Amino acid sequence: MERFIAIVNPAAGGGRAAKLAGPKLAELRAQGLALDVIASSSPGHAAQLAREAYAQGYTRFLAVGGDGTAHEILNGVFADGPPKKRIALGFLPFGTGNSFLRDFTKEGATASVAALLAGRSRPVDLLRLTHRTGVIHSFNLVSVGFAADVAALTNRYFKPLGHLGYLLGVLVLLARLPRRSFPLRSDEETEWDTRPCLFLSLNNSKYTGGTMLVAPDADPSDGLIEFVRWGPVSRGKVLFLLPRLYDGSHVKHPLASRKSVRKIEFNIGQPVDVTIDGEVFTLELLALEILPAAVDVYI
Repeated sequence: MERFIAIVNPAAGGGRAAKLAGPKLAELRAQGLALDVIASSSPGHAAQLAREAYAQGYTRFLAVGGDGTAHEILNGVFADGPPKKRIALGFLPFGTGNSFLRDFTKEGATASVAALLAGRSRPVDLLRLTHRTGVIHSFNLVSVGFAADVAALTNRYFKPLGHLGYLLGVLVLLARLPRRSFPLRSDEETEWDTRPCLFLSLNNSKYTGGTMLVAPDADPSDGLIEFVRWGPVSRGKVLFLLPRLYDGSHVKHPLASRKSVRKIEFNIGQPVDVTIDGEVFTLELLALEILPAAVDVYI
């Protein structure tokens, strides 16, 4: 089936997707793109719609929303493992962050539309996270520690405040500044790394939160996980270093480190807050591995 299935998340971008989706999809149809449209109605619904669409024969998907919409579509299709028929994913980035596309362009929706109309796609990797009760796929990043704690706190109490809510979450977490150990080992390592840290970011792509360059050396097509670690730092040092997340210079700090790996095993032993493609989960992590060139994206 050569038609696209456009899955619209009307709530993305604070309702922005609901306003912009109709005109943009009509524009794509007018320019010759064959597509069918369906809207999600609640969290998790886009995954169900994608799974059903794939079973009906669709292999070209269009995520109309934010990174969370694309995340649900991929997890719907990959729910039972890598699909037998290769899929391709396009974006109409009307969400809040839209971090993934920034690895390829700063033009957002304009570049996405051009790629869709030209039929231009490229293979990208996926991350596969195994946890105690299942598997989650990610195209952007998996993060634990301070950044995930801030995201969880913000989602629970400050989300309606937008960026101000995130800042409040940072300030609240700074007041108690947890420095924890997340025991893990990567690739051929035999010893568990139990050193305390501020946060761990396990990346397929460079950006998170729309503009934070957390993993400047990440490449979503190199078959590797970019592993960024921050050691324990003081409150004052955190405030000093946070702005450096926006230009990637934080990885040059003596307490920061990075490496490229293919697989990570966890030995945390209890559930922790985790951010995956901008969404917050509480999971007992077991392993993370890379799936090279697992999906095509239009960009």
